[in-house]
Order: sequence, then structure tokens, then C-alpha cells
Amino acid sequence: MFVRVVLPLLYLGLVVYALSDMLQRQEKRPYGFAKWAWTLAIVLLPYLGAILWILAARTGPSTPPATRREPVAPDDDPEYLAWLREQSKRKRGSSGA
Repeated sequence: MFVRVVLPLLYLGLVVYALSDMLQRQEKRPYGFAKWAWTLAIVLLPYLGAILWILAARTGPSTPPATRREPVAPDDDPEYLAWLREQSKRKRGSSGA
């Protein structure tokens, strides 16, 4: 009973988890392989493909972190704060004359 019920459910859970995690990745070639190759490995290699994906995902990032700037709140943005200081100086300069 265990072998006929639990092992297929375990396999199905591993495959669903690995595929959903892999498809949510932004990279075209996560961990050095194309997504189609990972899909084939996960689906066609029972247990092994999904376990390989999970191990690859736990070893670290597949690509170096992007250098794009993360959004910051206006009161934390140095450019915005400099602009505010400049506006304040202009206001004080024009109201005093």
C-alpha cells in the first residue's frame, strides 16, 4: 500500500514543486541549462530530475545579482533629498528679496 500510494504522491509533489519553481525563474538558462532541458530532466528522470533541481536551487544564485537599482522611498532617495534642499534654497532666496 505504501509503495503504491505514497511514492507516486511524493514524486508528483516533487515534480510540481520543481517545475513551478523553475518556471518562475526570470533567467533563460537557470543553473547553466535551458528551461526546456530542466523540464525534460524533471519530468523524464523520476525523482532524480526534481532532486537535482532542488539541490541546484539550494546551492546559490544561478546568476550574479542584477545591478539594477531597487526602488527607494522618497525620503530615503539622496537625489530627491538634494532636489528638496535646492527647492528650499530657491524659496528662501526669492522670498527674502
